[in-house]
Amino acid sequence: MTKLINWQETVALHLANDGGGLLDELKTVRRGTLADLVRYIALLDAPERERYEIERVGDHRMKVDEIMELYGRDDFPHAE
Repeated sequence: MTKLINWQETVALHLANDGGGLLDELKTVRRGTLADLVRYIALLDAPERERYEIERVGDHRMKVDEIMELYGRDDFPHAE
């Protein structure tokens, strides 16, 4: 069974390996919905994708492999 994803969840885009920590909020490149930021990363050239991570609630950082896996899901909202 496929886990349901909240594509409207607010997430933050960060540069990979920006160190996180106490000033993590100040290092946010942009904010948006999970769907918007996954789409943004997926449409970048492959080498450029490696520069970013998406941070979800609870300090979970998604790297490019996980992001592209989400983009490839059947329930991903491609046309929005």
